[in-house]
Amino acid sequence: MKDVFYLDTAIDTTTSTGDGLATLDLSSYVDPIARGRAKGTGLAIYKVFFDFSNSADNAPVPSGSTGQLRCGLISSPGLPSAAVGSGSITAGTLVAGNDLMIAGADFAAGGTAAGDPAPNMFLKPSKEVPYVVVRDQVSLMVDVKTAMSTNTLLSVRLECAQVTLDQSTLNQLLRTQTV
Repeated sequence: MKDVFYLDTAIDTTTSTGDGLATLDLSSYVDPIARGRAKGTGLAIYKVFFDFSNSADNAPVPSGSTGQLRCGLISSPGLPSAAVGSGSITAGTLVAGNDLMIAGADFAAGGTAAGDPAPNMFLKPSKEVPYVVVRDQVSLMVDVKTAMSTNTLLSVRLECAQVTLDQSTLNQLLRTQTV
């Protein structure tokens, strides 16, 4: 059993369109500098859970709601938080082909029952192959394409553990996690 712990963050979509992001500071969990005999430390993310709820009362998004969004968890050095409608996410960021993408999901409200349809997770790490972060922060990003008719709280929970990295692995991760 690893020393697994949980981290989380959230962003409210409001009823706007546009981009938004919430940053999660990881500086107390990662140390990408190997000093002498001490090895660098990264944060292995094994599972990511997305939740979409009615931000007014923690209930499922009402069945009569409409709206569409894409969201993702990104290893993102130095990005500031921004409310939905005031953020700026460049094209090609919220896609599985982005090396900085840890997990991603699509959500479209308008099903026939509360919480229906479930979000489509198009990318996620696994217990066997975790995403190892060596940068100081990750960001929960959302791109609301069609405004949600009900304020929707997008939450993310990470199942993670600190891991020790050898120098070659650390160097490779530092190269791939640079924007």
